[in-house]
Amino acid sequence: MAAVNNVKDLIIISGMSGAGKTVATQAFEDMGYFCIDNMPPTLLEKFSELVQKAGTIHKIALVIDIRSRAFYDQVMSIFSDFEDIESMRTRILFLDATNAELVARYKETRRTHPLAVGGRLIEGIKVERDLLRPLKEHAQVVIDTTSLSPRQLRETIFSKFEEQQESIFRIVVMSFGFKYGLPIDADDVMDVRFLPNPYYLPELRPQTGLQKSVADYVFASQETQKFYQQYLALMQSIIPGYEKEGKTSLTIAIGCTGGQHRSVAIAEKLGQDLRQSGYVVDISHRDIKRHKESVQRS
Repeated sequence: MAAVNNVKDLIIISGMSGAGKTVATQAFEDMGYFCIDNMPPTLLEKFSELVQKAGTIHKIALVIDIRSRAFYDQVMSIFSDFEDIESMRTRILFLDATNAELVARYKETRRTHPLAVGGRLIEGIKVERDLLRPLKEHAQVVIDTTSLSPRQLRETIFSKFEEQQESIFRIVVMSFGFKYGLPIDADDVMDVRFLPNPYYLPELRPQTGLQKSVADYVFASQETQKFYQQYLALMQSIIPGYEKEGKTSLTIAIGCTGGQHRSVAIAEKLGQDLRQSGYVVDISHRDIKRHKESVQRS
C-alpha cells in the first residue's frame, strides 16, 4: 500500500451497530478530523494514494463496520498495512454496549439489524459480536457506551483523543444592527441600544466602533462601564456551562440600531477580554460593510 507521508493520525472507528459510531464521527469532525463513513475496505488503498497526493490532510477518521460485507476478511490486513506506514500513527477505536442496551436502542429507533437472522434482533447482535471480536481485541481504545449519553460519549472521546490540540471550543462575538434583522445563528443576543449613541455626534457619525474615538465615547459613561462589567461577568459565568453541555462553538451577538458604533465597540472589548480569559475567540462585525456603503453613497 502506498505511504501517506503527510498524514500524522489515522483513527479507524468501528464497533457494534447501535453503539454510537455516528456520535463518535461527529466528535472527531469537531476535533478537525477528515471523516469518512462506511468506506469499503477495497477502496482504502486508492484512498491512501489520493491523500498522499493532496498533502493537506493530517488527521483522518474512517468508519468501517458490517455495512461493508467485505469487512470481515479484509479489515485486519488493511489495518496492518496502515500500521506499516512509518509517518502515520494508526489506532482503532471500538465502541461497544451490552446486548440488552443494543436491543433497547434498536427498539427505540425501529431499525432492523443488518445481520438479523430471520428477523430476530438478538441473533443479529450475537453474530456481529462474534465477527468483531478479533477487531475489538486489537483495538487500542475500547469505549463501553452502555451507560453513556451522547454528550458523555463525546466528552470521553475528547478526553482520549484531543491530545495537546488547541481547544476545540470556539466563541464568535459579532456585532449587528437591529434594523437589518437578528442574526439567525446567534446563541446569545444582547441589545445595547440603551447606551450613549455616537451617531448623534457629527464628527463620529461616519466612523465605526473600530475607531478609538468612537470606543472611547461609548465607554466614557458610567452607565456603559457598569453594564459592561456586569455583562462580562455574566458571560464568563455561563460559558463553561455551554462547554459542559458539549457545544463546540458559541455565537454571542451584540446589537445596536445600525450595527456600526455601540455594538461594534462592545463586541471588540468583549472578544478581547474573553481571549484574555483563555478562550479561542473570533470577532466579526456583520453590518459595518453596510455602513461604509451608505457613507459612500452620501
